[in-house]
This record gives sequence, C-alpha cells and structure tokens, in this order.
Amino acid sequence: MSAPLEAGQLISKLGVLVSELEKPFVGRSEEARLLVLSLISGEHAILIGEPGTAKSALARRLADLVKARFFKYLLTRFTEPDELFGPLDIGALREGRYVRVTRGKLPEADIAFIDEIFNANSAVLNMLLTLMNERVVYDGYSEIKIPLLTLISASNNVPDEPELQAVYDRFLLRHFLKPVSENLWGRLLEASWLIESGAYMEAKPVVSIDEVKAAGSLVFKVDVSGVKEKLLKLYAVFEDQGIHLTDRRKGKTLKAVAANALLNGRLKAVEDDLFVLKYTAPRDRDEAEKAFSILLDEVEAREKHLRELSEIEANIREAKAYIARSPELDPRLLDYLRSFETLRDKLEKLAREASDEVVRRRAVDVLGELNDAIDTVKRKLVL
Repeated sequence: MSAPLEAGQLISKLGVLVSELEKPFVGRSEEARLLVLSLISGEHAILIGEPGTAKSALARRLADLVKARFFKYLLTRFTEPDELFGPLDIGALREGRYVRVTRGKLPEADIAFIDEIFNANSAVLNMLLTLMNERVVYDGYSEIKIPLLTLISASNNVPDEPELQAVYDRFLLRHFLKPVSENLWGRLLEASWLIESGAYMEAKPVVSIDEVKAAGSLVFKVDVSGVKEKLLKLYAVFEDQGIHLTDRRKGKTLKAVAANALLNGRLKAVEDDLFVLKYTAPRDRDEAEKAFSILLDEVEAREKHLRELSEIEANIREAKAYIARSPELDPRLLDYLRSFETLRDKLEKLAREASDEVVRRRAVDVLGELNDAIDTVKRKLVL
C-alpha cells in the first residue's frame, strides 16, 4: 500500500483530474470542474440542458479517470427498482430471505449517472431519496450500505411536480448547460472527428478512489472562517431577490465553498470561492442568471475581473475592425486613441497589482491586444 499523499500533492492531482476530464470536450471546462467538485465534496450534481451536450460522456470519463465502478441508466416511468438495485435472489427468497443480487447495479457503484431522473415512478424515487441522503438502500427487511461517492444526473427540464422537489433539492450542485457557442464550432468539429475515429480511447486513471476519499477528508480542513459572514449576507441578498435556499442547501453550501477552495489550490476559502453559489442557489435557468448577476455585484473575485476583461477585449476587437476600415485622418481615430490610452492605465494597474495569477495573465493578454490597437491608430494618424 502506497504512502498517503501530502496535501499539496493531492491538490495538484485534483487539478490534473479536471484538466484530463475536460480534454476531449470543447467548451465544457466548467462542467468538468463541477463534476470534480461534486466528487470531492461527496455531493450530487445535476446537469440540465438539451440532449447532445456531453452530459453522460463527462460522467463516464470521470469514472474512468478515477478507476471507479460506474453505473449508468436512463429512467422512464416504467422503470422498476430491480433494474437499478438488482433483482431478487430467488434462492434466498425460497429460504425466506429478502436479498437482492446487486452485482453491476447501482448499490455497488462509486459513481452513478442517472439520465432523466424525474421520469422515475414513486417506488424508484423513494429508494433514490435514501440512497442520495444516507448512502443506504432500504429494501424490505434489509438495509444495503452503498459506497456511492456521487450521483450525477441529467434532465432536459426543471421539475414542477411537488413530489419531485425532495429529490431535486438533494442535488446540491445544479448547472444549466448551453450548446457550444458559435465561435467554438470549428474546434467542436475537430474534437468530434477525433472521438469518432477512436483517438480518445478509455481514459487512463490519474487519481485513485482512496485519493478521492482523502480529498473529501481534506475539504473539512479548509479554513472557511473568513467567508462565513459574507456567505450569510449573500443568503439575505438572494432571499430579498426571490431566490430561496432551503435550510439543507444553506448548510451544505459551505462544504461546496471549501471544496472549491481546494480545487483552487488553497486550504483557506476566500471570497472568490463564493461563486460556487451560482450552482447551489438557483432553482431554474432564470434564477441562475439572476444569481450570477448578484455574485458579480457582491463578490470581489476572479470571475468578476475575468468577465470584465472579456468585455474589454471584445470592445477592443470591434474597435480594431472599425479602425482597419477607416480612412487615414478619420476624426474618430483621435477619440479612440485617447480612450485606449486611458484604458491602458487601468489594464497596466490590474496586470501589476492583481493577486490572482489567472487574472494577471489575462490582463497582460488583453493589454497586448490594446497596445496593438494603439499602434494601428498611430499608423493611421501618421504619428
């Protein structure tokens, strides 16, 4: 048996896991990170969106990368408990014992993917509830303890039926997928070709099940004391804006914040980690948009800077396209030059003072784009 990894080594391997998970998929880096977050936090995740957005493929690859026992099933309203939990052992039944044959079924899985979970009938839903909440399946007179690390599910829609709300609430992490954006369609074609041709075969494990469990224990060693007050304030803001979190979700969100800090390479949670609330707070797609806007306003963090830098970059590129078409000595060129030079001061300050390395590098990249635009304007003006 190998010696346990130091915290730093373990955190590093989690970063490799995220990178390897997203590798075959174009535009799915956020989804890959979300699934690793669910794995190390021991919570369940649901991906909501149209078919064909790599939901099941991500779950399968995650299981391969950690060499986990994997169970996958598509539910319909006719699905019987035996299909998920195993058939009754006829021999045992003749002896008066109520035993299921669980080999290869959900009770023996480390990671499970249940597609269209809200199609389940009441018999299946009742068994799933205790499985998700207690890692136990109650079946007749027997109690089956299960090793499940995380249950990943998928659905095209958010459920409206009251009887489904208890199951939906047990998915701490909810993510609303969108199709790949148009600017990534070219890469999507290339990646799909590689996958269809067999270039991406079965993934080689990069983290063991024992290391996943060690990471789960490490989550509770993350110092979350510095973000609790801000977290409580966010709960109040969400409630005021009509986004309600159940008591269960309020309590468990702190664990998701700690897990997010771990994935960010830290044993101390900071405000940036509170962006994980975009997965734990919203109930539907509209609330997801509203929650993200609230977080951008309320949290001083990486994502806020990155979003702003992306908008600045888009504006610079739009201006460069206009400048390229404009005649020399166009009076608007001077206006562009003045605004660009003002913007340069802001970007230089961010690149110099940003404590987050990702933000700093992004600011340097956008600054390079801006300097190129300034040079283009000066050439047009013959300065």
